[in-house]
Amino acid sequence: LIKELNGHTESVWPVAFSPDGKQVVSGSEDGSVCIWDALTGDLIKELNGHTESVWSVAFSPGGKQVVSGSEDSSVRIWDALTGDLIKELNGHTGHVWSVAFSPDGKQVVSGSKDRSVCIWDALTGDLIKELNGHTESVWPVAFSPDGKQVVSGSEDGSVCIWDALTGDLIKELNGHTESVWSVAFSPDGKQVVSGSEDRSVRIWDALTGDLIKELNGHTGHVWSVAFSPDGKQVVSGSADRSVHIWDALTGDLIKELNGHTDSVRSVAFSPDGKQVVSGSEDRSVRIWDALTGDLIKELNGHTESVWPVAFSPDGKQVVSGSEDGSVCIWDALTGDLIKELNGHTESVWSVAFSPDGKQVVSGINDSSVRIWDALTGDLIKELNGHTDPVWSVAFSPDGKQVVSGSADRSVRIWDALTGDLTKELNGHTGYVWSVAFSPDGKQVVSGSEDRSVRIWDALTGDLIKELNGHTGHVWSVAFSPDGKQVVSGSDDRSVHIWDALTGDLIKKLNGHTGYVWSVAFSPDGKQVVSGSEDRSVRIWDALTGELKGQSLADSNY
Repeated sequence: LIKELNGHTESVWPVAFSPDGKQVVSGSEDGSVCIWDALTGDLIKELNGHTESVWSVAFSPGGKQVVSGSEDSSVRIWDALTGDLIKELNGHTGHVWSVAFSPDGKQVVSGSKDRSVCIWDALTGDLIKELNGHTESVWPVAFSPDGKQVVSGSEDGSVCIWDALTGDLIKELNGHTESVWSVAFSPDGKQVVSGSEDRSVRIWDALTGDLIKELNGHTGHVWSVAFSPDGKQVVSGSADRSVHIWDALTGDLIKELNGHTDSVRSVAFSPDGKQVVSGSEDRSVRIWDALTGDLIKELNGHTESVWPVAFSPDGKQVVSGSEDGSVCIWDALTGDLIKELNGHTESVWSVAFSPDGKQVVSGINDSSVRIWDALTGDLIKELNGHTDPVWSVAFSPDGKQVVSGSADRSVRIWDALTGDLTKELNGHTGYVWSVAFSPDGKQVVSGSEDRSVRIWDALTGDLIKELNGHTGHVWSVAFSPDGKQVVSGSDDRSVHIWDALTGDLIKKLNGHTGYVWSVAFSPDGKQVVSGSEDRSVRIWDALTGELKGQSLADSNY
């Protein structure tokens, strides 16, 4: 045993390598997305923000961003270097089961329980197209190699091919009689393979929509399918505990790989096509010779079912995720466990990176605030003093201080180096949901269940201004880039823009029909964005208060 890599506190579902094979991203039922060093096994970044299980993750083609899809109905794009949340894409009204970047990294596609496929602009976060047609949950989605098409599979038994530019349905491929669990384009984009609960694997002509081959042989649900790198073979994993390798041209079964003692949840070819890796509910990861069908290595170490597996781009390593909460990185040649990644053991409600990206601060359900080394994953400081869960945390612009807001109704400012409590700011009469430093670090703003927004002097702890006007809880607050204004979002469905110097209400932005959970200024301070329970994201002119644009999904579940 070389390394054991642990971090997640619940089952790990999706895993993926970065394009250069140096990092691994994983998502978990614990709601977190973790980025790991594939060589050392160190936890590089823990990305928190999702409030429910993370079902799908992927790196952008350049490896600079990560996209995640969650049971909380959101798609999030993260900066893989800093860990910052770049965009939160809201519009789905059900669990997001699958996400993927386009080959050029400019778009993201997502499939959801709400029966829709959404294509998003990865730069602006705008919803480009909502593709409707499926009559049940959409499970897998993928772009074609040229990025011009999207394929989706659904619980309704259909496979759909869409035009990624126009959103038009090009082809609906019918034939499966049960849910479609996995889909993939061939490397040349001319074919699509699908695996279904009806126990069949089907290969389709992506241009005509014709069924080319129906591959029968599995006696259980087919959970995972993939083409070989040359497109000449297909591999499938099934609930019947077997892995099948098929000839994609003739449809003949080339090899049946037996050995797993439970459902095979995930399969993939190595980059050179010479090996196949499989992950099973029997808790093992197995590497097979794709030519002979011989078992090369059985990788044991997980204590619960293994769901996703994948090769590194160079084929030298395998990554697996398990219900035991761990992510394992294996040596594909020797079968040795290189790293097992572990991290938080308590619910984390809030997280933020330091300005230099070297540290992470987290707010924990156990009432503590913790500061971590983002490179090694070591706990640097545990800040104790709050008496209830910590809902919000943030670093000061210079990284020397941390501010936290808690259910104990207090706002606290801490020395990030020593861990000492610098100031305790009392005055709120309800939970403090949101806190932030001003751009110069001299002030702190807080939003509370007591319906007020308060601005504090970060040095003295004195209350500078109490901003009243909301008639519901204040969930989110932020300073403008110049520090002259504050924006707040509330239960009362409104967004308020305040003068940070006088405390006057400058603009009241109405239009949301549900609670406003999140607000922020644009980098130039000219616009405000808000996210709401009504499932819309709205962009407002910060000067005039006019609505400039919105993304609102169909509210029908």
